[in-house]
Amino acid sequence: MAASLWLSCGGKGMVRLMLGGRTALGAGVPFPARGGWRHLHGTRELLGTPGIKVLMPALSPTMEEGNIVKWLKKEGETVNAGDALCEIETDKAVVTMESSDDGILAKILVEEGSKNVRLGSLIGLLVEEGQDWKQVEIPADRSDPSSLAPPVPALTSTPAGPSVSAPPKLEHQPGKLQVRLSPAARNILETHGLDPSNITPSGPRGIFTKEDALKLLQEKQKGKPSELKPVVSPASPQPSASEATAVTSAYPRPAVPPVSTPGQPAALGTFTEVPASNIRRVIAKRLTESKTTIPHAYAATDCDIDAILKLRKELAKDDIKVSVNDFIIKATAVTLKQMPDVNVTWDGEGCRQLQSIDISIAVATDRGLITPIIKDVAAKGIKEIAASAKALAKKARDGKLLPEEYQGGSFSISNLGMFGVNDFTAVINPPQACILAVGRARPELKIVEDEEGNEKLEQYQLMTVTLSSDGRVVDDELASKFLETLKANIENPVRLALC
Repeated sequence: MAASLWLSCGGKGMVRLMLGGRTALGAGVPFPARGGWRHLHGTRELLGTPGIKVLMPALSPTMEEGNIVKWLKKEGETVNAGDALCEIETDKAVVTMESSDDGILAKILVEEGSKNVRLGSLIGLLVEEGQDWKQVEIPADRSDPSSLAPPVPALTSTPAGPSVSAPPKLEHQPGKLQVRLSPAARNILETHGLDPSNITPSGPRGIFTKEDALKLLQEKQKGKPSELKPVVSPASPQPSASEATAVTSAYPRPAVPPVSTPGQPAALGTFTEVPASNIRRVIAKRLTESKTTIPHAYAATDCDIDAILKLRKELAKDDIKVSVNDFIIKATAVTLKQMPDVNVTWDGEGCRQLQSIDISIAVATDRGLITPIIKDVAAKGIKEIAASAKALAKKARDGKLLPEEYQGGSFSISNLGMFGVNDFTAVINPPQACILAVGRARPELKIVEDEEGNEKLEQYQLMTVTLSSDGRVVDDELASKFLETLKANIENPVRLALC
């Protein structure tokens, strides 16, 4: 190797090369004055350390972009496979991203707080242990995540070149009579800078027509004075009788109502832009898809929940705290077990009957609505259902749900009774086929007979439940039978212990 270099460069050239000189190697390729021998070997000091790309992952089936909430590792820290790398807000919750490689976090390319980072975007770089992480090579073709957002048009953009004055706008000036203009006349007047006060309008109710504007334009081009009409002086707030007579004679048909000025865009600062979170954008998208692609059918029934309220009080004596909604969840699961034809989903081409009864419960959070899932509800008791619902609701509000805790489900329940809502209809959560909307318990009076056959008024608690069903898989007859069975299970909670 040394001999070949000596022959190709010449003896003096080789000496100068080893001393860091500027001798050309081979076909006249220059070397730097310092570090020439290192340049010959292509060291990482000049080429950079190759990095391992960290890309924005898909953390949920419907995720298209995410927000970087927090980096859990700093640049220069060692990262092992499975370590928590950063927290990412998806369209469902805040999920911790784990590293799939060992190494050192060399560069964070997308900082904390970055919004709407598309899937597959480069967010960081790792290097192997033992490499110089400070010299990591950053890909030149990486795209800035912020460039994915649509550009905001500039409000003041003036192109270079000769300036062209815009046509004068017709504005109301104090002291001049207002004239009603037709759209065509307004366009002609603004284009040619004409004053409509120089001619008497000929249209009905004093409207300045297109013919009036063309006449005014022709007279301007010919250089002839137009037929002037009297103008009221702005100096006198109380016009005299002679002035009033002159105005009346010139305008036999007064220009009323007052002319409206052309529509102007709202001034900046008259509204507040509220950024939508990923969750709210996905909610808006999925609700629109659901209402436009699923043939919703609705059916409702009133349920007497006196028996549930009585049983709930008995359980409270044994320090077992359960809510009415927990009984509704259990009753729904038992009904689905009795009627498996309703425990179905639609995959776009056909119906799928599910073996497990997994019920999604709607939980309102600051970021939007999310539906965590209680798995295999039919096999759980009321107490276990209550504990699961409480834990999932807390995790949902804290943004700590795992993907498997909100993905899937065979049936949804939304309860607005705690907000005083009597009844409502809910939107189906695809690919599920049904959602049950639960209202509040309200007192009603009914006529009952006592043991002696005498009629009397008695108060009881009614609750309205409304079923939204996908007409492609759950027809009206099946939906009616489902509500009938659900009503019987709610009004006789002893049945819930038999299934």
